Amino acid sequence: MEFTSLATPEVKLITPRRFGDHRGFFEETYNYDQFSAAGIETIFVQDNHSLSSEIGTVRGLHFQAPPKAQAKLVRCGRGRLFDVAVDIRKGSPTFGQWVGEELSFENGRMLLVPAGFAHGFMTLEPDTEIVYKCSDTYAPETEGALRWDDPDVGIDWPLKEIEKKLSDKDLVAPLLSELETPFTLEDAV
Repeated sequence: MEFTSLATPEVKLITPRRFGDHRGFFEETYNYDQFSAAGIETIFVQDNHSLSSEIGTVRGLHFQAPPKAQAKLVRCGRGRLFDVAVDIRKGSPTFGQWVGEELSFENGRMLLVPAGFAHGFMTLEPDTEIVYKCSDTYAPETEGALRWDDPDVGIDWPLKEIEKKLSDKDLVAPLLSELETPFTLEDAV
């Protein structure tokens, strides 16, 4: 696997090796020893899989607060998506900054989103599936969100010309300036 730090160095772009022949391909998407050798000691305890049927679906930006904060290892099982992480750790030199990468079935790349970051994505093709590992189990009482289109964060989302599909919850999420973030640089894992 190839591990690449992005502009916010805690967020990693991970490219697994694919081995293909006339039958298709095989790739290893997670190996604790390889992650550990790359300095990533995160233990994952839950896997999630979601389908977004329409192009332009936006999910996020979501996080879980301590003590159930989650790191996520995100990949695209089918289709294409634009995956984003926003640093919401008080005291971080990259607080409020975002990084984003296109993940697709074809490129096989994954994004490691540490705890202390809000995570979201936009689908770029119909019937896009996202598959991700989480470092803690789902705890609805700790859920938080950040507005997907916050002008102070300034995410450069693709597909500007089409109407976005969002949940009611995501439509009313707070702006970064309104967010009482539960994360600091010191306690984020």
